[in-house]
Amino acid sequence: MNTRPMTVLVVGATGSIGQLVVAGAIRQGYATRALVRDPDTARQLPREAHLAVADITRPDTLPAAVAGVDAVVFTHGSRGAGKTGMENVDYGAVRNILTALGSSPARIALMTAIGVTNRTGPYNRSTEAHDWKRRSERLVRASGRPYTIVRPGWFDYNGPDEQRLVFLQGDRRQAGDASDGVIARRQIAQVLLGSLGSQAADHKTFELVAEHGPAPENLDPLFAALDQDPPKALDGVHDTSNRPIDDEPQRVREALHVLAAN
Repeated sequence: MNTRPMTVLVVGATGSIGQLVVAGAIRQGYATRALVRDPDTARQLPREAHLAVADITRPDTLPAAVAGVDAVVFTHGSRGAGKTGMENVDYGAVRNILTALGSSPARIALMTAIGVTNRTGPYNRSTEAHDWKRRSERLVRASGRPYTIVRPGWFDYNGPDEQRLVFLQGDRRQAGDASDGVIARRQIAQVLLGSLGSQAADHKTFELVAEHGPAPENLDPLFAALDQDPPKALDGVHDTSNRPIDDEPQRVREALHVLAAN
């Protein structure tokens, strides 16, 4: 019997949530691979983490990083690098890594953001952040792999008594501030990791917030209560249909076609 632990690649491993995912994956017994561009930035990671030195914006550096992985957790972000950064990093990294995986059935856990389907708000109009994150979600769905897409609320705005996890669908909270929902970074990491071992989380897209009450002991009932995304759908199951595929840039349509063909 094969008892090899699952190998998990963490993208964005040195970020505030990526570090929590790396540490949590190690605690859970996963063979944990941290993707970093510069090994010097990984000094704060646990020694048990295996470093994969690569650049998520350079496809030629990625094959060795993804070789043999069973799952990929995306926690990366362009951190205010403007529209170009949003395309090259928030979207481009997902495209490049899914392409590098080839025919591998590696499971995907992708973190985007609450309000990602809001195209007309001032934040998206100035940054295109939601558009590019939403396109990264579409790539994951088109790839045919098992996946979970998590759209967290506002990081660490919750109080000590706000730990009861609530999973929402349809992306209806779009005020653009903490009234949309709050969530601790550590709980985001917990949910991303928890999705990897849960069949109930497969092909699910949801917004993640915390409300008053204690943290749950078991995530499976929360995953199981969600509706699955329809087969071959580009958007989440209850999302507003406000981004026609024909309106997407040609390069985006081509990337979707390539991943779907693979």
